[in-house]
Amino acid sequence: MASPPSLPLPSASPPAPPYVLALADDLSGAAETACALGGFVRLSLTAADPAEVAATHDLVVDLDTRHLPPAEAAYAVRAALRAAQAGPPRLLYKKVDSQLRGHLAAEAAAYAEGAEAVVIAPALPAARRTVTGGVVHVNGVPLHRTDGWRAERAAAPRSLPEALSGLPVHTVPLDVVRSAPAALDAELRRIAASGAHPAPDAETDADLDAVASAALRLGPGFRLLGSGGLAVALGRALGRPVAATPPPSPAPHRTPLLFVVGTAEPGAVAQIPHLTALGAHHVPLDPTDLTAGTVRLPRTAAAPALTVLSIDGSAGLRPGAGRTLSAALGALAAAHPGHPDLVLTGGETARTTLDSLGIGKLEPLGQIHHGAVHSLAPDGRHVVTRPGSYGAEDSLLRIAVALRPHLAASTAAT
Repeated sequence: MASPPSLPLPSASPPAPPYVLALADDLSGAAETACALGGFVRLSLTAADPAEVAATHDLVVDLDTRHLPPAEAAYAVRAALRAAQAGPPRLLYKKVDSQLRGHLAAEAAAYAEGAEAVVIAPALPAARRTVTGGVVHVNGVPLHRTDGWRAERAAAPRSLPEALSGLPVHTVPLDVVRSAPAALDAELRRIAASGAHPAPDAETDADLDAVASAALRLGPGFRLLGSGGLAVALGRALGRPVAATPPPSPAPHRTPLLFVVGTAEPGAVAQIPHLTALGAHHVPLDPTDLTAGTVRLPRTAAAPALTVLSIDGSAGLRPGAGRTLSAALGALAAAHPGHPDLVLTGGETARTTLDSLGIGKLEPLGQIHHGAVHSLAPDGRHVVTRPGSYGAEDSLLRIAVALRPHLAASTAAT
């Protein structure tokens, strides 16, 4: 009796490359991604650094494109992808702002070149930023109905397809994201075969886990694009160890600690009194004087133990003036005496400060709280980066205590 014909085995998914290359458009987002991936990661401020491109570890690159024209931002993405070809095979990840700021359409189009599809998932559940029906929600409110874009020159997009105009995008409903893995895989393949890019809805970390795992099953032709939330999911899917909370800074108490608050957002401003209650020297800077280069900080015999530089937004800020203010603030911070450790809020402020200091790479150590990434610079100083809009009212205080544990006794007394 003849044996029945054997059924063909399903084709195995191509293995994921062992290392990740993540591209970000600002430094705080790059640092967040580096910690989110877990494991040993390097953060570079230079896309074509030969030593980093050739290294056998995960690599996150800050392209610093927020301030560039869209065409130049797209070129930076293409150049980074070309440079990466000189190193080991890498799984590609594009970090984007969870509120869709920056040159999203131009950079995503450049990133999509040569890909089978880009899987787009900017949800960030840890910050209560979700995507349903292809619409980004912040605290349950559609993005275009919030004030998240009040410092931008344009209005917030009403949906992901609108934000990615020029790139064909098809949304994937939550019921498909939460269905069996085979069904989600099939839907992502179907959308890719139609010439479009899938944008799965996501409200929870479990939703992002499903998206990241599906992309890995489908192979490196499916590139990922999302916020730090999707990067965390990718790290879990790859089995990377979770980044631990960094140990307290070993810097002696006499090393100054400089906070540079690169936003006049009310939420960030409200965090400063917690530092002044500890005796921090607060210097609010007039935006006009700052951009004109006429700010003169008071000279002291020694740098105060805690100093806060911030932008005085009481007279209002002009949309689009952020880069100019950040560059001036960064230069001022870099000139601060005493080789201070740094706490830098806002991606542009962090980047311009480190550029002024000639710091081109960071070694992420872990997160003090969500988004507040503690890194070590090559010159030995400790650097904390944090998006300007992140953090509860005690965010800066928590960072101060993490870097200077002796302050914990002072906070208990206040």
